[in-house]
Amino acid sequence: MRAVFIMALRFHNTLTQRVEKFVPREEGKVSLYVCGLTPYDLAHAGHARTNTTFDVLARHLRARGLDVTYVRNVTDVEDKILKRASERNEPPMEFSKRMSDTADLDLAAIGCEKPTHEPRVSTHIPDIIALIERLIEKENAYVAETPKGKDVYFAVRSFAEYGKLSHRNIDDLQAGARIDVGDIKRDPLDFALWKGEPSDAWGWPSPWGNGRPGWHIECSAMAAKYLGPHFDIHCGGMDLIFPHHENEVAQSEAAYGPTFAHTWLHGGFLNVDSEKMSKSLGNFVTIRDVLERNDPEGFRYFLLGTHYRGPLNFDVEKREDGRVVFPGVDEGERRVEYLYGTLEKLAIAGKGAAPKSDGSKIGKVVEESFEKLLVALDNDLNAPGALAVIAELAKTGNDIATQALKQKDEARRASLASLAALAHEVLLASGRTLGILVQPSDTFFMKTRERRIRLRGLDEGSIAAKITARIDARNAKDFAKADELRKELLAMGVEILDAEGTTSWRVLL
Repeated sequence: MRAVFIMALRFHNTLTQRVEKFVPREEGKVSLYVCGLTPYDLAHAGHARTNTTFDVLARHLRARGLDVTYVRNVTDVEDKILKRASERNEPPMEFSKRMSDTADLDLAAIGCEKPTHEPRVSTHIPDIIALIERLIEKENAYVAETPKGKDVYFAVRSFAEYGKLSHRNIDDLQAGARIDVGDIKRDPLDFALWKGEPSDAWGWPSPWGNGRPGWHIECSAMAAKYLGPHFDIHCGGMDLIFPHHENEVAQSEAAYGPTFAHTWLHGGFLNVDSEKMSKSLGNFVTIRDVLERNDPEGFRYFLLGTHYRGPLNFDVEKREDGRVVFPGVDEGERRVEYLYGTLEKLAIAGKGAAPKSDGSKIGKVVEESFEKLLVALDNDLNAPGALAVIAELAKTGNDIATQALKQKDEARRASLASLAALAHEVLLASGRTLGILVQPSDTFFMKTRERRIRLRGLDEGSIAAKITARIDARNAKDFAKADELRKELLAMGVEILDAEGTTSWRVLL
């Protein structure tokens, strides 16, 4: 299901500080750059939020019929990587490759699609050096001698518009800065483009000797290589606005002229106990921690349940039985479970029928749902609004399936079956635009059951034996015994579902 018409996309642009209409630089195409991970540790839930947000952005732009070139870099050259690799007695590039491969697996597990290009700093050193040389030639950068080698710095005051992205005044920044004794920078605001290192240190050869690139120049060089010096959308976490993205703007526009990126989208923090989740604070929960307990789509649902620009609180609770739980993610998993149940019911009700609306009021809800979801996302990527549309569609779908399965009139039943088939199709397309409902329902329920059995330490054979004994008790009309067994199962975390002469069961979170 794909919309291929002109739409009214509107995003909050950090550069202008307002929600404004988005118009691609080139008709029908969008160039998108997202600042990726620095792989010196496992990816945490904050990374999951940022990457899920902009994965939905790319999915939505494509659903609107646009050709998206999506670039997400890997900052695999950084001092933190060197420090962590040294602690593990591992070569820096081997360590960063191992960690970035792990992060890729974790992001894929929560439904983040691979970008069009995923450039690594280590394989783009020549591009970075060329950009630095251009800035030196234009007198926006200078070389400074240090005891370790030659550094190159960007001269901040050579760029008159410095501060325009973060909306900071350069004189205020100057007042809070100082040059330490022995500092070789001309101005305390200047930042490193290249860091000189001794010849035997981790680094690459350059016109200034052995060394490593500065953080900010890396993204400018890689964005220019894959998207050109001017492109549509630049994304990242709110913590990157200053200094990282501000410095990207300065060096890129100094080199190539305005405008580096037309639209800037920044995601809010994911907080634990009212503090930003971060590796430096040591309060982070890894993606792997969450997926050990919860379904990936349930985690994704939770992340999308709050608007991307607002803060999202990630609750961590320790139960009396010692289990560590994530209540918000648990709720997301329950909602995804309901959606998969709806899909399963619609598949049964609409089996063999051609998807078609009957023109009724309830049929209109189904017909219009996908476009309503896209309109919600058009409005500054309003994922909570899109989830609300999916919730309404699922409720309607359940009603349709119930009516179809109970209908005696053959003609009416056939009409409802076609509507159920359409609701199934629309619910799938809507979910997949957000990166959920991406697997067969029976696969989801099988994985969910297996994971919850493992977490609760249950034995499936024991559960089956109790359920069989309960069925036997009910057949013998020993309802007291049947009720006792139901309570025993519930105490184990197993819920019995009786419906239309059948008994099924599920393990609760």
